[in-house]
Amino acid sequence: MLTDPDLKSKVDLLWDKLWTGGLSNPMDAIEQFSFLLFLKRLDETEDNRERQAKRRNQEYVALVPLEMRWREWTKMTADKALNHVKNKVFPWLKEMGNPENQEETNEMDNPETQEEPNEIKNSFSQYMQTAEFKINKPNLLIEACKAIDEMKISEQNQDVQGDLYEYLLSKLSIAGRNGQFRTPRHIIQMMVEMLEPKPTDRIGDLAAGTCGFPVNAYQYILEKHTSPEILYDDKGQKHLVGDMLSPEEAEFLQTQALTAYDNDSGMTMLRIGSMNLMLHGIEHPRFFYMDTLSKSFNDEKTLDLVLMNPPFKGAVDPGDAHPTLAGKSKKSELLFLHLILRVLDMGGRCAVIVPDGVLFGSSKAHVEIRKKIIEENRLDGVVSMPSGVFKPYAGVSTAVLLFTRGGTTDRIWFYDMEHDGFSLDDKRQPVAENDIPDILNCWRNRFNADFTKQREERLAELKEQIAPLKAERLRLHKEINRLTFENAIAPADDEETRLALEADRQKLAQLHEQMSPLQAEINQLNRQFWVSKAQVKGNKYDLSASRYRQIEQDEAFYDSPQVTLDRLLKLEEVMVGEVQELMSYVEVK
Repeated sequence: MLTDPDLKSKVDLLWDKLWTGGLSNPMDAIEQFSFLLFLKRLDETEDNRERQAKRRNQEYVALVPLEMRWREWTKMTADKALNHVKNKVFPWLKEMGNPENQEETNEMDNPETQEEPNEIKNSFSQYMQTAEFKINKPNLLIEACKAIDEMKISEQNQDVQGDLYEYLLSKLSIAGRNGQFRTPRHIIQMMVEMLEPKPTDRIGDLAAGTCGFPVNAYQYILEKHTSPEILYDDKGQKHLVGDMLSPEEAEFLQTQALTAYDNDSGMTMLRIGSMNLMLHGIEHPRFFYMDTLSKSFNDEKTLDLVLMNPPFKGAVDPGDAHPTLAGKSKKSELLFLHLILRVLDMGGRCAVIVPDGVLFGSSKAHVEIRKKIIEENRLDGVVSMPSGVFKPYAGVSTAVLLFTRGGTTDRIWFYDMEHDGFSLDDKRQPVAENDIPDILNCWRNRFNADFTKQREERLAELKEQIAPLKAERLRLHKEINRLTFENAIAPADDEETRLALEADRQKLAQLHEQMSPLQAEINQLNRQFWVSKAQVKGNKYDLSASRYRQIEQDEAFYDSPQVTLDRLLKLEEVMVGEVQELMSYVEVK
């Protein structure tokens, strides 16, 4: 999600330049922006490779020829720059993902991989074959390059290319169409950390979009296998070099570990995702054009990990659905769950985002898939997320399901997330409240008896501390109610009652401030809980966290009926007295 207002304004300015420069088709503007952004980031990535080589005392070998680098051709005059990009840089870009056109090919020793069909090889160069560089005005090219320079992309600590692409799509009012919207990076990172991918895992995303999940899984593995003394430089910047990986692990990670699919027939998403993978170090992305729900996709037991956020709300043509999925449902979010179970190898694990309807839907198809996951596999956990996570593109409530192919479900770990570190409105500004660190801590320690005991002891301690404060709150409510009534019927010059009422209201406000941090910690400690399989089964396999989470209701203050009746009588006396006083004025006149 793009939250920097300054960066947004720069993107808006570039958008206007491309529009007024002749790119009247919005998708053309997005794609040309993506090509330029990719070339800029290639230049920055090459700088980073050179710095890493120096830090590791290795020889630096350039991957990007000097004449293709951004810093070189952007110095040319506008006419020469446009000619150079059209006739040299862009043709080179279209072929850069093809190892057959490089001096060194990363041939794999696995004969099965070498026999891979041509349509699955060199996906990036394949998708780029029909790409066109449509900027035809020299000054427009230079102005666009200057605008991208001013964005200072390399200084943004985020998956900027995907964020920028999502923001541009939102300007077309098509982000979120058919439920296809980009997953916030911090949610992706949470899911990746919960699965803890290994260098030898076969990791897949069956509806990858901009490839945020594969990118973050790759970065997680590199970080876990980078020496501490290399990981951070003097400026605190991360350098994910993976120097602790064995040669075999490094080769597998580059060539076989990550597989992604998308069915964007326009190829724009496939180009964007491939560029995203390449910029993060995957030289030959395994990102394929494929409708994974269709008859054409026959994979079974090919993945160890699945990380994904499948499209919601989509309806699938039953005639084109794969035979293993046909008749299961027409809803894409349910079919993808069946598909995940098919492609996972035994013992394979998954973290997938689903709309809340999947958790409690009462249709036969909804109950069937929940039953299948729980009865035939192991449902490890459910993380319920607040509805604002996908704003401003969608307000749908979602959850993360974590399950393992095979195994037995005995009990299910739940976490009811209330805060994700950002405001839950359309602005999505950073806030202090963030449950994600606690989610990760609880998940890693969910079987740790000492951890559970410490949380239970802390919860009991907090309840003991807050109990007298809650009792005092009830007393103050009672006194404020009394004084509010007394003040309402008191003479206008009765300052004593008014001052006493204000004093008690101030005491109540101070008491709330004192209670707030204690109650916040109590709420967080209660967000993690376990539910037995029998309990879930008894509720038609309902997985809604709200159904099972036990929340203690604070005692609310109510005046006794006798007090209320006495006050009504008192109020009637006052009203009668005031009416009699008014009548005396009338009689005098």
